[in-house]
Amino acid sequence: MSKSENTSGTVTEISSDGSFKRQKNRFITPFGTSEGELPVEAGRYRLLWSAVCPWAHRSVIVRRVLGLEEVISLGTASPMRPKLAHVDWEFSLDENGVDPVLGILYLSEIYKKTDPDYTGRPTVPVFVDVKEQKVVNNDYFKLTNYLETSWAPFHKENAPNLYPEHLREEIDALNDVIFHEVNNGVYKCGFAQSQEAYEESYDVLFARLDVLEQRLAKQRFLFGDYITDSDVRLYATLVRFDCAYYSAFKCNRNRIVDFPNLWGYLRDLYQTPGFGDTTDFDAIKRHYHLSNHIASDDQKGHKGILPKGPDLSGLYSEHNRHELSRKEEKFLRG
Repeated sequence: MSKSENTSGTVTEISSDGSFKRQKNRFITPFGTSEGELPVEAGRYRLLWSAVCPWAHRSVIVRRVLGLEEVISLGTASPMRPKLAHVDWEFSLDENGVDPVLGILYLSEIYKKTDPDYTGRPTVPVFVDVKEQKVVNNDYFKLTNYLETSWAPFHKENAPNLYPEHLREEIDALNDVIFHEVNNGVYKCGFAQSQEAYEESYDVLFARLDVLEQRLAKQRFLFGDYITDSDVRLYATLVRFDCAYYSAFKCNRNRIVDFPNLWGYLRDLYQTPGFGDTTDFDAIKRHYHLSNHIASDDQKGHKGILPKGPDLSGLYSEHNRHELSRKEEKFLRG
């Protein structure tokens, strides 16, 4: 079954063949100036995220890189899932255990307030209209693109162009491949409930990483000399790979450190403002290794023990990727 209820009354995203099928986003109204679109206004929206979530992380990276931090506020959920009968996020990191702007303890509260009939998982990232006190967009696949285009009037001076118009068709095509085979590919491995589904996803994942390894052998970033939206999306998975997906999701053919070009590329991005400084490895490790939603009780073998490794200090080492472009600048200015 896919996105249906199981015997315990909780939503499942596992198909009859044991493969993982991610739920569709419920709130997808775009930001813009046309009728029916969400108005772009400074101070009106709050972006809710958890530092563990790759979909949310990439929105936070773009928000910082484009200088939107004073325009869109940020609420941070705990890396640990609350012990509830349903999957949720909680704001236990905040004083009094509630988001200071929205006054909610659990993310599901604002989803239910927006739509009392909502039955899916409450997901991050999600934009909440603070004035209306309701969810307006949780379309993680397009949120960075909205920040890069519709929110341009609020970009900082000399903000980079992460989504150049002449490359958008190519970026969109690559983003689609990266999503299905890498970003969501690791989840297809980790959440598979049949050997066949797991191995199929595993093979697709590493075949794509092999292709990307070769692509990055001759160019600094996915589209040449400058960082684009595609690099943000790939980074969010690569940076979690060795400390989480390799072991917790059984994606264990290779670590990213074993790919010379992907490893250099990851170090290059990690050392770029907006990337490494928004990456919280402690939160990531706690979530993927200890949080109670990753596996059923009979599958858990960690017994509450947080892995000590891996050694991530290599992320600060020299990468020499600039030699591929002979340009020190990493961002294409708009």
